[in-house]
Amino acid sequence: MAACPARGRNGRLSHNAVMHDASPPVATPHPGAHEPEPTPWKRRWVLWSGGILVGMIAVAFMKLTNLAYATFAEIIAGRAWLALLITPPSFVVIVWYITRHMPDARGGGIAEVIAAQDEHNHTLSERLVSWRMVLAKFLLTPLALLTGASIGNEGPSVQIGAGIMYTLGKRFGFDDPKAAARFILAGGGAGLAAAFNAPLAGVVFAIEELAGTFEHRLSGILIAAVLFAGVVSLGLLGNYSYFGNISASLPLGEGWLALLVVGILGGLAGGLFARLILLDLGPLHHFSALRARYPVWIAGIAGLALVGLGLASHGSVYGTGYDQARALLQAAPHNPGESFGVFKYLANVVNVWSGVPGGSLSPALAVGTGIGYNVAHWFPHVAPSAIMLLGMAAYLSGVAQTPLTAAVICLEITPSQNLALPILAAALLGRASSALICRTPMYNVFAARLMREYENQRAQDAAPAVAPESAP
Repeated sequence: MAACPARGRNGRLSHNAVMHDASPPVATPHPGAHEPEPTPWKRRWVLWSGGILVGMIAVAFMKLTNLAYATFAEIIAGRAWLALLITPPSFVVIVWYITRHMPDARGGGIAEVIAAQDEHNHTLSERLVSWRMVLAKFLLTPLALLTGASIGNEGPSVQIGAGIMYTLGKRFGFDDPKAAARFILAGGGAGLAAAFNAPLAGVVFAIEELAGTFEHRLSGILIAAVLFAGVVSLGLLGNYSYFGNISASLPLGEGWLALLVVGILGGLAGGLFARLILLDLGPLHHFSALRARYPVWIAGIAGLALVGLGLASHGSVYGTGYDQARALLQAAPHNPGESFGVFKYLANVVNVWSGVPGGSLSPALAVGTGIGYNVAHWFPHVAPSAIMLLGMAAYLSGVAQTPLTAAVICLEITPSQNLALPILAAALLGRASSALICRTPMYNVFAARLMREYENQRAQDAAPAVAPESAP
């Protein structure tokens, strides 16, 4: 029977003892743990140098993905019909390759990192955060953006960072399951910090995903590793803001009414998005079975649907959505307009259904900006940029159900200290509203499925072969 992951009071996967040292001797050590546990200072140096390495690789990865999308946008500029010749066939090839050769490369990356931290499935960790997987995500994500996918690079950055740190840990003797979980966690947080150029967001992401099991004695070491990655990103890219500086405030009265509206709407939309891509809502169960049986055909159809959305939206749905969201926030004269949020929302759903791997965080920021842009029309006396920031926090929190991470990301990528409390309130509202539709955080559901699939496959491999009965 498949092992079910334990859950804490908040519904997230439990990582019991992930952060604890193996101080007492273990009667049956892990097969790979032949040497005595390395010294604490060795752990520090490996984690901290790993954080620096993750920062450098994450920055290179971000530049590669940006170049890939820019190339696609240049190819179809003024020739939107070319996407018909590029996106559907490319989706077919990508999904065929993943299905045939690298089934573990599917997904956005965050759920894979959560599953890889489970100390009881050390072989699964090896599959999900190996060097082979790091290389696959490093190449497949830019390839998908080069062909018009509606994805982000932050989720893959988390998996790449986790894989780099996990491999370094093994190389220097930290190969028991508990130590591996620490390194995976630190690498994932470092990957997020470098991808968003937001060190604090990486720290909070790591802590919030652990759901309170952060062990005090090691927390400082892991946080320092994440911060090193963020500092490297700041050094290589400069102290820039992901969406630029936003100077806005939220007045009492109408402003906080706008917060209530956008917080609830963003959260509900995020919860619905989670249920749609989990494929556990009504007739979507049947579509899930169909996709499992004909993944390549579904990829081609989804590619056609994405191009249809691209044509209807004048090409605004491709890529991460960064340029379009920034144009809305900065009130640029040429922005994607009122329909952007809806089209980008649908494009993100279609892209996940296609099976083409990629992240959902930066596209979620773009959708949240679009939701806020629409709500801002209802409150003419409130700064539109303030409502868009609140929509960003609410929707991101609704999708991932990590309100602290959503709030800190929004605060770091758009320095707006005047909106600190409203952004946190919007994220909390988004989380609460999302839970009305999707009870368990989306990434944890995906992680539980990965672990269940692994256990089922291991049970099948261990089952003795049974000779078929002869016909009477």
